[in-house]
Amino acid sequence: MKPLLKFGIAAAVAVAIGTILYVGNTAQAQAPNVQYTSIKGQQTSQAALQGKVVLVNFWATSCTGCMAEMPKLVETHQKFASRGFETVAVAMSYDPPQYVAAYTEQKQLPFFVALDVDGNLARQYGDVKLTPTTLLIDKRGRIVQRYLGEPDFAQLHALIEEKLKEA
Repeated sequence: MKPLLKFGIAAAVAVAIGTILYVGNTAQAQAPNVQYTSIKGQQTSQAALQGKVVLVNFWATSCTGCMAEMPKLVETHQKFASRGFETVAVAMSYDPPQYVAAYTEQKQLPFFVALDVDGNLARQYGDVKLTPTTLLIDKRGRIVQRYLGEPDFAQLHALIEEKLKEA
């Protein structure tokens, strides 16, 4: 719980009780041009994902909210992947890589699982400290939505549909 202390009591309580802290529409904010390295050593980048709608989810195996939402992220990925949608699950720097690898293999996560071993990805995406934090990026590489806590998946799916239809 130590990372929560940096954000004050309100954020800690909201996360502890599972409340969604809507961070809001961040339209026009360009996603950082970062490199992702998977638990298997594969690499991709935000630039390589340009032209796709991308969901970036910061998570940890020790985060109960993250574990609760992970099956919904899998369903979301499976629903939209064939239409130009990508999911990148970024494991926080404090999450032991062997835990991430074991969970990914056990649950057979169907999307790119990246390790943020030095915390650089979290810093590049606005100094993410709390999990889960989810960002939706449009085809032009702009962050269009940011959530702290589990998103409303019906609303998220509607937004993904809308962004997939854009040129």
